Amino acid sequence: MEYHTKKKSNTERILKLFSHKLSAIEKRQSYLFLLIFVLLLCQIGQIFYIRFVVDQKVTPVTEEKIVYRSNKVLFLGDSITEFYDLDKYFENDDYVNSGVSGNTAEDILNDIKKRVYDYSPKQIFLLVGTNDDMATDLEEDEAIQSIENIISRIKENLPDTELYVESIYPINDSDDDKIKPWVVGDRKNENIREMNEQIKQICEDYEVTYIDLYSILSDEDGNLKLEYTEEGLHISEEGYQVITDELKKYL
Repeated sequence: MEYHTKKKSNTERILKLFSHKLSAIEKRQSYLFLLIFVLLLCQIGQIFYIRFVVDQKVTPVTEEKIVYRSNKVLFLGDSITEFYDLDKYFENDDYVNSGVSGNTAEDILNDIKKRVYDYSPKQIFLLVGTNDDMATDLEEDEAIQSIENIISRIKENLPDTELYVESIYPINDSDDDKIKPWVVGDRKNENIREMNEQIKQICEDYEVTYIDLYSILSDEDGNLKLEYTEEGLHISEEGYQVITDELKKYL
């Protein structure tokens, strides 16, 4: 009886010792598994972080084409557009004035989403260029390139929108008392006419309607008619009425 009891006791001790060692092994395996799992998570996180950083650095910003179109008619340009009282000449809530004084073609290009895309207009009338360097110095061609970029981006991102590009208006730098030379600045009609020829060619290349308002607004000497201007650059009410009558042909 003692022998069996002693044997049983030894067996229990062996089983207990074996169980203890087995438990320690299982714990070490669990710790090892947990460590491997954490390291794997860190590795995956690092991979995603690197891909995110690389994408932020090298992925170009692309513009999505606008998939809807409103009934808006958008007038886009500089101060000549900003001073255009659309409510008075068109009496339509769907006509939007997106002109900003002093703007160049590059300014419009840099702000094109807010100024153009967000409206998703059915028609756009673009008038820009008189504030660009080429109006005074034909050695610069960045203005023409920026105008072309505006046209190409509108065509690409608003494919269902009708785009009309107006010629740059003439200026009047005569000695008439009405003229304010500090407003007209260094602008020259000769340079404006050359710019208009280039803009017209761009319109033909992109199959966009070009509207020659230069000829309609100028006198026999090629200057902006005195009755159509406030001080040689900006347009009078009579001038805007002439412009409105011409633009309504395209509405």
